[in-house]
Amino acid sequence: MDYRTRDSSNSRTQTTAQRVLVVEDDPTFRDVIKENLLIEGYQVDAVEDGKSALVYLRSAMPELVILDLTLPDWDGFDLCRLLRKDCSVPIIILSARGQRADKIKGLGLGADDYITKPTHLGELLARVRAVLRRTSPPPEQLVVGRLVIDFRSQQATAGKKKVSLTNQEFHVLRYLAEHRNQVVSRDELLKAVWGHLQPVAMNRSVDQTVFWLRRKIERDPRHPVFIRTVHGDGYCLSIPDVPEAAWRRD
Repeated sequence: MDYRTRDSSNSRTQTTAQRVLVVEDDPTFRDVIKENLLIEGYQVDAVEDGKSALVYLRSAMPELVILDLTLPDWDGFDLCRLLRKDCSVPIIILSARGQRADKIKGLGLGADDYITKPTHLGELLARVRAVLRRTSPPPEQLVVGRLVIDFRSQQATAGKKKVSLTNQEFHVLRYLAEHRNQVVSRDELLKAVWGHLQPVAMNRSVDQTVFWLRRKIERDPRHPVFIRTVHGDGYCLSIPDVPEAAWRRD
């Protein structure tokens, strides 16, 4: 594992952060994972053994569990089996056990992913995002100030007034909504919305679509509240608690 902490200047401001439970007995390793998940904008709780994990899960249900297999009181496989029996919380096994048989067993018990230590921190964070993306239901509706976007019917309204969005704008907004409060890179948007196109030639398409979206949903597109630019990375959709008057221009 690369133990370096990611730069907090790229932290993601989340208003409805997803909660992750880290079950890891190594205190240094546990703290590194927790700190970097916090920087990414997740709510994080961390425990050192299986008993503490079970006590936690009786009172709260996270969106994801990162589970070490070698715990002082439980075999991680047994804990994984119990968690999968009692709930559907996504599980990423993070273990030094790298044998193929262990991976097959962990995935067979219902783990959503299996990562072998040591691993690069960036890969772990990418796997966390991927599992949460697969296991979180896609948004059917998004409310931005007074604007209501229905992704099923591809209609947007502000009160009784229709707001015209192009197909491309709907797709970009939906992808940002699926990754709400997370930084989405231009390349990622290109691949998800435009398909397998060359980023160098198409980056302007992303920026232009975001430009027109801002004109339609922001009160002041030059100082956006909802679709923020994260310089060097991409865009982030956040829904802060702002008065309706701040939503858009009359």
